[in-house]
Amino acid sequence: MPTIAYVNVFTRDLARAVAFFEQTLGLAKEFADPKLGYASFVAGPVRLGVAVAAPEQAHYVGRQTGIGFDVADLDAEYARLVALGVGFEAPPQRYPWGGYMALVKDPDSNIYYLDQTSVMHG
Repeated sequence: MPTIAYVNVFTRDLARAVAFFEQTLGLAKEFADPKLGYASFVAGPVRLGVAVAAPEQAHYVGRQTGIGFDVADLDAEYARLVALGVGFEAPPQRYPWGGYMALVKDPDSNIYYLDQTSVMHG
């Protein structure tokens, strides 16, 4: 059976994206190559790739990614990121299906889920 090894998101500015994912979110950087226009981060068993969007890929920047990050304490992570000036599409909230999540934006306005999955399972 196939497994997901990595997902890619697009950016207009690789250095800015690398700083966000490494320094702000705290993901471990595997590598970043400005000439290649690509960086890779460890995000659990799945890698997160960040690629500079070519002109014909510009429409892939600044949209909902469908990518979710699990955090142990969503309220604390939300407060930490807000204090750092990170933008959110939606603050933490509970959903009828049992989830507790927020929608966070990277510097390109790509949107990600921040989930506290222990709320659903614990």
